[in-house]
Amino acid sequence: MRANSLIELDRDHLIHPVISWKGHEARGATVLQSADGAYLTDAEGHTLLDGFSGLWCVNVGYGHDSIVEAAAEQMRRLPYATGYFHFSSEPAIRLAARLAEMAPGDLNHVYFTLGGSDAVDSAVRFIRYYYNVTGRPAKKHMIALERGYHGSSTIGAGLTAIPAFHDGFDAPTPLQHHIPSPYPYRNPAGDDDAAVIAASVAALKAKVEELGADTVAAFFAEPVQGSGGVIVPPDGWLKAMRDAARDLDILFVADEVITGFGRTGPLFGCEHDGVVPDLMTTAKGLTSGYSPMGAVLMSDRIYRAIADNAPAGKPIGHGFTYSAHPVSAAVGLEVLRLYTEGGLLENGRRAGERFTAGLKRLADHPLVGDVRVRGLLAGVELVTDKAKRTKPSADLGLSGHLARFGYRNGVIFRAFADDIVGFAPPLCCSESDIDTLLARFEQTLNDVLAVADVRAALA
Repeated sequence: MRANSLIELDRDHLIHPVISWKGHEARGATVLQSADGAYLTDAEGHTLLDGFSGLWCVNVGYGHDSIVEAAAEQMRRLPYATGYFHFSSEPAIRLAARLAEMAPGDLNHVYFTLGGSDAVDSAVRFIRYYYNVTGRPAKKHMIALERGYHGSSTIGAGLTAIPAFHDGFDAPTPLQHHIPSPYPYRNPAGDDDAAVIAASVAALKAKVEELGADTVAAFFAEPVQGSGGVIVPPDGWLKAMRDAARDLDILFVADEVITGFGRTGPLFGCEHDGVVPDLMTTAKGLTSGYSPMGAVLMSDRIYRAIADNAPAGKPIGHGFTYSAHPVSAAVGLEVLRLYTEGGLLENGRRAGERFTAGLKRLADHPLVGDVRVRGLLAGVELVTDKAKRTKPSADLGLSGHLARFGYRNGVIFRAFADDIVGFAPPLCCSESDIDTLLARFEQTLNDVLAVADVRAALA
């Protein structure tokens, strides 16, 4: 089928996520056809270096035959197995055990989901159940960060703190609250690490005091805020927030949907600060996007409290038809093998060092106000006045320029609406891939700078 026929079918029938529907009708789709390594090719034959790993997820890169073979073999042997009625399957059991082995501390219990949003929903339901069966039913309020992202489901969208996920959706609920992001580049406390950490701890304590300690259930945080603009907190921030949550007698939930599986260097982002959360949500890099899957990892303490205090003989009523799907589990096992035995974690660390150094060199570009990076996860914030950190006027349409020039230059990144560019290149990237990514992005910045209105705004 010709690309233009596909575009018309897409326009008429396929609803796309997080987009202006009428805007998409006018623009039409870019149809992707094939991929290999860190590169994608669209239906027009245009090759693009995928500097965003699909949607922060194709951590191992494209074209791994061993993953395809693992999925095909599992499909031939047992394409589906329910987890209901005490049934299980070998790949699901082995993947849960492998995750428990590799995760921080005592996160030894795994509930599988289809992705990140329903992992967050599951965590919320487990937290509610935990407090109800342990005799503290008043603890219902949950706190997250401004600019945080915790999915777009009915529950998770309220914990998310990005306007597009609230506007028109009646979110957040009265039980969902937010405190300021650490955001060192624009933190009222300044960009001193200690001041940023102290401000966040104080904000959490103040919010709990405002709501009443007996009513607050949990605090959710990403080790690095992703969709909110790739906000990298200071070293020690996550540990300070975890310690504060413990002192306040509220659960600490690490949302590692984006940061997990080598994205920031180690297998999990929590490892930077040596943090063991009460619950951890994961997805994306768990199967590297080859098959849908997410997970909630639960500590021994929380699991035991639920198991021992639930009404005897009564089922704990939370479940999905496709939880612990055997094909996705088989894919996850092979992806984990590629991270470890296949050397991709180590390659990602090396690539991350080169990527960090290269991005930092772009800090002198006239449009660049801030470069923040951890491993292969980065945000570049654009400004029109570097000294005053002035955000570009919306009239400049910077994100549209970035997307257009980026495509022309053969590079995919995420141009956030507030003039932050997000990167999450695959862990398989070679030194040459990283250098190509940086060169194409620099050319894109230069092309944007050459737009008359943009150049005038800088002047």
